[in-house]
Amino acid sequence: QVQLVESGGGLVQAGGSLRLSCAASGSIFSFSFMGWYRQAPGKQRELVALIPDGGSTYYADSVKGRFTISRDNIKNTMYLQMNSLSSEDTAIYYCTGRSSSKYYWGQGTQVTVSS
Repeated sequence: QVQLVESGGGLVQAGGSLRLSCAASGSIFSFSFMGWYRQAPGKQRELVALIPDGGSTYYADSVKGRFTISRDNIKNTMYLQMNSLSSEDTAIYYCTGRSSSKYYWGQGTQVTVSS
């Protein structure tokens, strides 16, 4: 059973940057894709970015050009570089991954952007 643990969240001013990390307790080589979701207060969880094991990355329109998703299969870690943050990016960010038809989720990390 692989566990995913997010880190890197915090409080940042509008226009600033943060880099989130998602560390897996085991190998992520078998993960066909990994991704980031976020959930803002009073809103549904939404997809932010996806990165398959090979193939093109996907970004929600709201973060295109500002966020960059990456993964390091050697370090068993996925990242989300977030630039030009705005108050609309305030949310709990969750990492997820799929392996052998099973989905894994982290516990989430809070990102708060002050205007």
